[in-house]
Amino acid sequence: MSASSSTQQTLWIRQPLACSDPAAAGGIVVMGDKIIEQVAAGQQPAQRVDTVFDASQHVLLPGLVNTHHHFYQTLTRAYTAALNKPLFPWLTTLYDVWAGLDDEQLRVASELAMVELLMSGCTTIADHHYVFSGALQHAIDSQVEAARLVGVRAALTRGSMSVGRDEGGLPPQSVVQDEQTILDDSARVIKQYHQPGNGAMVTVALAPCSPFSVSQALMRASAQLAQAQQVRLHTHLAETKDETAYCERLFGMRPLDYLDDCGWLGQQTWLAHGIHFNDSEIQRLGTAGTGVAHCPSSNMVLGSGLCRTIELEAAGAPVGLAVDGSASNDHSNLAQEMRQALLLGRLRYLPDQVTHETVIRWATQGSARCLGRTDIGGLKPGQQADLALFGLDGLRFSGAENPLAALLLCGADHADHVMVAGQWRVRSGQPEGIDLAALRSRHEAAARRLWGHIRH
Repeated sequence: MSASSSTQQTLWIRQPLACSDPAAAGGIVVMGDKIIEQVAAGQQPAQRVDTVFDASQHVLLPGLVNTHHHFYQTLTRAYTAALNKPLFPWLTTLYDVWAGLDDEQLRVASELAMVELLMSGCTTIADHHYVFSGALQHAIDSQVEAARLVGVRAALTRGSMSVGRDEGGLPPQSVVQDEQTILDDSARVIKQYHQPGNGAMVTVALAPCSPFSVSQALMRASAQLAQAQQVRLHTHLAETKDETAYCERLFGMRPLDYLDDCGWLGQQTWLAHGIHFNDSEIQRLGTAGTGVAHCPSSNMVLGSGLCRTIELEAAGAPVGLAVDGSASNDHSNLAQEMRQALLLGRLRYLPDQVTHETVIRWATQGSARCLGRTDIGGLKPGQQADLALFGLDGLRFSGAENPLAALLLCGADHADHVMVAGQWRVRSGQPEGIDLAALRSRHEAAARRLWGHIRH
C-alpha cells in the first residue's frame, strides 16, 4: 500500500438486504475510488474500517451502465407529430425539429438526462450525439461539462451524418456535415477529452449515425481513425427491416456485411439495437466480440422487433442494456428499463432463460463489456467504487420475499443512494448539488423554444 493510500478512509457498505454478487453478501469495503474487499455473509471485514454505511434495508448492485442514448431527445418527448410511427417516418418528422438544436438546449438536455439516469442507479452513461445544426457548435464539449457537474462517468460518442436528403439519406441538409469537418472534430474531441485506462471518467468513441445517414467513405475513415487513436466505434445497426432493405438496395448487401466491409466488425465496436440478425450473423458477431446495446422500450415504441439477446450472448457477443433516446422511450430510467427487458424477453424466451439475474448482468457486466471496460460493472476488489443502493420501502414492494427479484418484478424506479468513484452522488434519493426544480424549469423552457422554431 502506498503512503497516500494508507491515509485514505475506508467505508464498509455493511450487510445489505441483498446483493447481486453472492461473494459480497456481507457488503463491500471502499477506499478512495475503488472497492478493496468483498465481505462474506455475516462476516466482518479483514480491512480496518473507518466508517460504516448500514445497508441492511437496501439491495446492493454495481452502478448500472447505460450503453446507448440520445440526450438531446429529452426535448421532444411525446411529440405529437411523431407519435405512432415506425422508425423512418418517425425520424423524418423529428429531424426537422432537431435541426434547430443549439448549444444551450443540448447542455440542459444532457444535464437532465444524466440526472435522470443517475437517480435510477446508473453511474456510467453513454450518449450518441449525431445532430450538428449550424447553431450547435460545441456538442461534445457541452456534454463533458454536464457530466462533470453531475458527477457521472460518461462514454460520449462523436456522432455524425454526412448523407442528407439531397443524396438519398433521411436527414435534412441543415444537419449534415462534410466528412473532413467530421473527422477533424472527431480527432479534436479525442485529444481533448478521451481518458484511456482504468478509472476513466470521460471516454470518447466515434459513432457515424447509421447506414442511411453517412457515406461508406466516412464509415471506413472513422474505423481507421478509431484504430489509430485506440478508441471504440458505435452505430445503429439492424434496427428495422426498412434498414435491411435500404442496405440491400444501396450497397447490395445486408447491414452486417456492410459493417464488415467498412472494417468495423471486431471487439472495438458495439451496436445499438441489433434486432434483425440471422443465425449466421449472430455467430459472426460472437466470434468478433462485437457488442449489442439492447434497447427494449425503444424497440417496442417504434415496433422495431425483438433483439435475440440470448443467442447473441451465447455466441460470445457482449449484450448490454440501454434506454435509447427519450423521444422513443420516453424516459431515461435504467432501473425501469431492466424490468422492461425482463418482460420483453419473456415474449421470446422461457422464464428460466431471461431471469432477473440475467437482466441485472446485462445492465452491469454486459454493458461494461460493450464499452470495453473491466473496471466497472461489478463489485470485485480492484474495480471502481460505483454502486447503487435500492430501498424496498414503497407499497409496491410489500410482501416481496426475494429482494433482488423484487427490484425488477415489483418495478423499482429509483435508487436511494448512488456512489460514483467512491463519492456519493445521490443521497436519500436526491442528487448532490442539483436543484431539480430549477433544472426542470430550464429544460422545459429549452424544449418549448425548440418546438417553437418549427411551429413558427
